Amino acid sequence: MTIGPRPRGVLRRSAGAVAAGALALAGLIALPAPAAQADTTAKGDVIANLWEWNWNSIAKECTNVLGPAGYGAVQVAPPSESLKQSSYYWWDVYQPYSYTLNSRFGTATQFASMISACHAAGVKVYTDAVINHTAAQTGTGYDGTTITDKYDTPDWDPSDYHTSADCPTSDLTIQDYSNLTQVQNCELLGLPDLRTGADKVRSGLAAFLNKQIALGVDGFRVDSAKHIPAADLAAVVARLNTTTSGAAPYVFDEVYPGSTPQPSDYYGSGDVLDFTYASKLKSAFLGNVSDLSSLESSGILPAANSVSFVTNHDTERNGLHMSYKDGDSYKLANLFELAYKWSTPTVYSSWQWTQSDQAPPNSAGFVTDTDCSNGWNCLDRDTAVVGMVAWHNAVGSAAVSDWSTKSSSVIGFGRSGAGFFAVNNGSSAATYTFATGMADGTYSNVIDGGASTVTVSGGNASITIPAKGAVAFYNSSYTCTVGCDGGGSGSTSTVTATFDEYASTTSGTDVYVVGSLDALGAWDTSKAVRLSSAGYPIWSGAVSLPINTSFTYKYIKKDSAGNVTWESNANRAAATTTSALSLDNSWNVANTDATDVTFDEYATTDYGTNVYVVGSLPSLGSWNTGDAIPLSSESYPTWRKLVIVPKSTAFTYKYVKKDSSGNVTWESGTNRSYTTGTSSGYTTSDTWK
Repeated sequence: MTIGPRPRGVLRRSAGAVAAGALALAGLIALPAPAAQADTTAKGDVIANLWEWNWNSIAKECTNVLGPAGYGAVQVAPPSESLKQSSYYWWDVYQPYSYTLNSRFGTATQFASMISACHAAGVKVYTDAVINHTAAQTGTGYDGTTITDKYDTPDWDPSDYHTSADCPTSDLTIQDYSNLTQVQNCELLGLPDLRTGADKVRSGLAAFLNKQIALGVDGFRVDSAKHIPAADLAAVVARLNTTTSGAAPYVFDEVYPGSTPQPSDYYGSGDVLDFTYASKLKSAFLGNVSDLSSLESSGILPAANSVSFVTNHDTERNGLHMSYKDGDSYKLANLFELAYKWSTPTVYSSWQWTQSDQAPPNSAGFVTDTDCSNGWNCLDRDTAVVGMVAWHNAVGSAAVSDWSTKSSSVIGFGRSGAGFFAVNNGSSAATYTFATGMADGTYSNVIDGGASTVTVSGGNASITIPAKGAVAFYNSSYTCTVGCDGGGSGSTSTVTATFDEYASTTSGTDVYVVGSLDALGAWDTSKAVRLSSAGYPIWSGAVSLPINTSFTYKYIKKDSAGNVTWESNANRAAATTTSALSLDNSWNVANTDATDVTFDEYATTDYGTNVYVVGSLPSLGSWNTGDAIPLSSESYPTWRKLVIVPKSTAFTYKYVKKDSSGNVTWESGTNRSYTTGTSSGYTTSDTWK
């Protein structure tokens, strides 16, 4: 979760809480058959965070990928019923409506079946527990629950929430994140804050979690844990039953960085997610990986009390940590996390996005099956990652040894003779001789699925590490289990290119990108890549393209009858490198004629209301509010968006607000005006009037 004021028009974090689904409060419901007991004797501790995948897809991934690859557990989204609003944003699920287990990810029966399938594959299941709060927005949930008063839900009464007697702010929201009383007794982004010090609330929350444990859930990631007093959270955890395997449930808490409270306050209730660890990896892999030699003394949390990660759904969106958009460097950070001996590691797999609030692929809000294409990003099954999960399990608790810094971009280290890992974050291949600590012999490189080998002689090995690549080995007979098609070789041969195109359309017409590369259809419009309209009128899509490759491309529109309309401008041109590529375009505005204007507007909003810019140019909607450009609330109360417009052009524009029902409010006063020149990087600085 993030610190400080957040967008009121858009709730953008896992501001959720496994809010109390007490059976005693909601009444007993019929539960699916008990799950099979998890057998993880052959597995390690690596957690696959399949964020906002639906239950059927997770069941298949456990069976076909996670189990065979050796993952120890899977972390899944909050399973309770949540807010369902018209834009189906990802953060709906962090606004609990009831503690039934029918959600946007599937039914209670599918949830139980998923747990059984994962257990059969030897994979434990940890759910995201949203227990600090309930929903800020009234409406109807994914199981049909209707809420008209946010302090009166199927599970809770108004007396179960903190009030003005507990929270000193005028509107009950957190205004000072350095004030512990506000952080823990006031409302995070207007989310009703449960009175977790009350015995009734503690019992209700424990009952909700125990209901999941009865189905086979093995543990919980506690969302917004810093907003729950440590003693209250410990009291809830103390009331949890043992799991179906007879063990205590594994609990790890989200304590977002800030002056108060501190992560160490929560060690009594479980481990704590280490945000500093992820920040250090971002600094290293977007800077000098040689800095990792001092990782242990850099302020990261103790290994015995923490869970490490490279990114999560909040921090990949707010820029605190890396994301898939960082290309190979992002994957290398994950490989390092699996190689380095420290805390419990996680691997994050989710979907590609162009706007911070963007919903996962869905049908009327219900998340559709994950197919690891069409916008999904399945890092958990990457050949190199799978190889490193096996490597991680094989080296076990062996200490880091034989550290070698060859350059600012190349490091290598062993694990006391149990395995060796080397990484090259540079832009060209690098060859060095490393002291490995390994016995002499020939070893399979797990990074490419065993396709290549490394020979150790006298404890040393001459290793050529591909650009943006790695080499790792632990025995001579590594057998690839998942993704054994070479897709994870030392340096990936592709990079993600994100296409953002402003294009207004009529109902039934979609926008595609087509171009000179096979991945772009090789100019065959029947093979063009369909872009998502989730951020309409911005159409977006991510495509894997070959690295270090020049290409041409263009956008087209297809109507429901299959008729194709091409842009009228000349072909666009771009080139990939080894880093992710973002391309911002506007329909019929040629690259050579285009410049960019970043619209900055200071505007406060209510929940469900967002800010847009509209103006006299076709690329600004031609004054049609239906084609206005949505601005990002990431820096709320400043709303911001880069827009492609023609060079040397005068235009007028204005800002509007739209609520969740589509009602439009124009700012007052005369139209604003702006004139672009021949350069780029223009920015406005406006305030709602």
